[in-house]
Amino acid sequence: MAPSNSLRDSEATSSFAEEMKLIPSWSVGLAVIAAVYMQYLYWVIIPAHRHHPSNLAIGVRIYLAFSWSAMAALYFLMVGYVSKDAPRRNMSTSFWTFVCLMPGGIGSVLYFLLRQPVTAACPSCGTRILAEFHFCPQCAFQVSAACGNCYRGVRIIDLYCVHCGHDLTTDNTPSRLRAFQP
Repeated sequence: MAPSNSLRDSEATSSFAEEMKLIPSWSVGLAVIAAVYMQYLYWVIIPAHRHHPSNLAIGVRIYLAFSWSAMAALYFLMVGYVSKDAPRRNMSTSFWTFVCLMPGGIGSVLYFLLRQPVTAACPSCGTRILAEFHFCPQCAFQVSAACGNCYRGVRIIDLYCVHCGHDLTTDNTPSRLRAFQP
């Protein structure tokens, strides 16, 4: 595997791990309770109320029990995720949490189709800006390292721009964005 692929894989893994940290503990607790309840419902309550034994094969019964448990758990995990993700994207938390409570998962699909990009506050003036911006549009404060030639994002440890080959050591990058270089 090439080093660039492993770097991308580690970035994708860390991004996924950061997204998973958004799920609150109350949502995880409700998901566990929902999964256990669905198993109890499927294996104890429903068979006790039947007058005739089920003619479904045991494999089909196991599949149905676990798939419904997973769906119930994912429903609560999604509601928790949306309650923490919406404020990061400058969206109404209460509205989108309510929309995600719609039956059938339609609200979650709507949320992921219509959600806004992640925003952050400019350290200088406090304006809400998109996370991928390199300069604040209100005060021109440089919030992340960028190439002085093509203005694309670069890592602070790069000596040359990976997009245009520009020598980054000749740029006027603020000292707070420069990496320690011997």
